Amino acid sequence: MHPDSLSLARYRLPLETSLPVGKQRIEQRSGLIIKACYGNEEHFVEVAPLSGLDANGEPLLGFSRESLAEVTEAALALMPALAAKELELSQTADACQYPSLAWGLSLLDAKLKGQLPQRWPAFETIPLIYHREEEPLALLQQRLAVLPDTVLRAKIKVAQTSMEQELRLIHAVLAAKPHLKLRLDANQGLEYQQAVDFCACLPKASIEYIEEPCRRADDNPALFKATGIRYALDESLLQSEFVPDCNDFASGLTALVLKPMLLGSLTRLQTLIEQAEAAGVRALLSSSLESSLGITDLEAVSALLTPNEAPGLDTQAPFGRDIIVGQGHKPCLDFAELELLGQWPCL
Repeated sequence: MHPDSLSLARYRLPLETSLPVGKQRIEQRSGLIIKACYGNEEHFVEVAPLSGLDANGEPLLGFSRESLAEVTEAALALMPALAAKELELSQTADACQYPSLAWGLSLLDAKLKGQLPQRWPAFETIPLIYHREEEPLALLQQRLAVLPDTVLRAKIKVAQTSMEQELRLIHAVLAAKPHLKLRLDANQGLEYQQAVDFCACLPKASIEYIEEPCRRADDNPALFKATGIRYALDESLLQSEFVPDCNDFASGLTALVLKPMLLGSLTRLQTLIEQAEAAGVRALLSSSLESSLGITDLEAVSALLTPNEAPGLDTQAPFGRDIIVGQGHKPCLDFAELELLGQWPCL
């Protein structure tokens, strides 16, 4: 199915509170929105590489390798050919060298073909818990106290401050909600011995897994052998053509945390999910700090491809505004309010 027209716009959203990205923090989020019109239908997708500068003006490390400027230039170059039907969306997505643009184009193709669900059962909420900058412990405890008892899991960022502070945070969470199972995310922030020492102090019965615990991924199986705590992979999937197998599960790997915006097209995502399932490893979709539009699309893709696994999407609280898809309690920007970069009628 070919659209009647294509449009490209850019957004910049300041965040009300900074968001952790590995050991760094960001105070704004920028990206592109592609709009496709077909008859009376309008379809939108987000293209937002997780790159740029952190709150201190330093380059973000360890996530998207492409810059927003590179992706914008590539998108502007592709749009005329897509509009002229010289290129086909899904094939262009699979061939695209920029994962964020590949993801957006393949998602747009799926929307135009009606391949994504329009409704889905509500997923289990997995809140992201981290100590906000200069936040008193009492305020953190207040945030924990209002978590519904129906919340069964939480994700906690670790390897960001001192071991003592992070262990206090973990124990504060469990003191407030002792039934929670915790997913810890270290973003490859620990040397092997640091990881062993840290894991030795954890309440292991409450730990579901630790994501990317060691700076060197090759140390993760040894960490599992030493501590009995299983691990998940995220950033490692960006650094190589990793293919999980049954030996990985036996060595402690329990899940692949998949950030589609960083991985590429739907085809690439489906391949990783199938490989994980064949190896007995879970596949969990996770956000790359997208806007409300991108988060809603991730929910739809999760409902389609990983319906039995709750995605990790609790990154919206710092966003002061929604984009395109309103979530009911914030102002919502429509496409006309974004910075228009180009429009192309389709031939």
